[in-house]
Amino acid sequence: MDALTDLLDGPRARGAFMLRASLSPPWSLRIQDEAPLTLLSMVSGDAWLTVDGAEPRRVSPGDMAIFRGPDHYTVGDAPGTEPQVVIHPGQVCTTPDGTSMSEAMDLGVRAWGNDPDGSAVMLVGTYQMRGAVTRRLLAALPPLAIVRGDDWRSPLVDVLGEEVGRDEPGQDIVLDRLLDLLLVGTLRAWFARPDARAPGWYRAHGDAVVGPALRLLHDDLSHPWTVADLAAAVGVSRAALAQRFTKLTGEPPMAYLTGIRLAQAADLLRESDATLETVARRVGYGTAFALSTAFKREHGVSPQEYRSAAPARTAVPG
Repeated sequence: MDALTDLLDGPRARGAFMLRASLSPPWSLRIQDEAPLTLLSMVSGDAWLTVDGAEPRRVSPGDMAIFRGPDHYTVGDAPGTEPQVVIHPGQVCTTPDGTSMSEAMDLGVRAWGNDPDGSAVMLVGTYQMRGAVTRRLLAALPPLAIVRGDDWRSPLVDVLGEEVGRDEPGQDIVLDRLLDLLLVGTLRAWFARPDARAPGWYRAHGDAVVGPALRLLHDDLSHPWTVADLAAAVGVSRAALAQRFTKLTGEPPMAYLTGIRLAQAADLLRESDATLETVARRVGYGTAFALSTAFKREHGVSPQEYRSAAPARTAVPG
């Protein structure tokens, strides 16, 4: 398993909010839902994306955009168009003065907008995940990441476009998995750009020494790893591994391991009902007490307090 797989394997889409938006100008949407991650695929027409405090950026058919929450942003037909619709947490849709727009903008099954034949069409998938592993990934992304259609295209966009309007048994699961696949492809394309500021752990996977070491750690978090064990497994000295690992990832091997263990623990606490003892064993801590001590040092609260503060694990209607 590699780090990107590990980061996406826990808090995958569960009842993600999915729709096809069709709009005719003038149009502008103010997004204040504070969702952790939103993926936008431009199908036809153009749109201008403006994250608060940043310059507007144009997207055209074939382009993919990833918005990193909880930043607010605007999507419109032109940079100067005043928003007519505001999207609040929970995907509540209103006018700027608070009048509900849910019924007026409803165009059918997962179809939304001001005109079913609008010139601007986009597919939007919004994750509602809150796991700590996800935050580790989000920390590697800018508020807005755009992958141009000339650089990367995926047949999944067409498949998602066909599936989003269907209303069949199990459809939410189909859409969730398609969204996951599209997100992974978009992230790989984003990080692979020559000018990308990919996180150290992502770049390090191509290294002949650190890459295998990372995969070993992510494959078996519960193993009682030491630098000596890891170095022996990849065929180098302890000093060589420690130096190269720190240079490429930005932190020593055991500090990196502690970080992913505690991130996985946080995700398990929020996404499952596993006991603290079970969580501790799964992420490599011998006892619940040992995990609690490390967890509180990292997060400032005990595992129990962290779990209690988590939102209810309920699916958000798509």
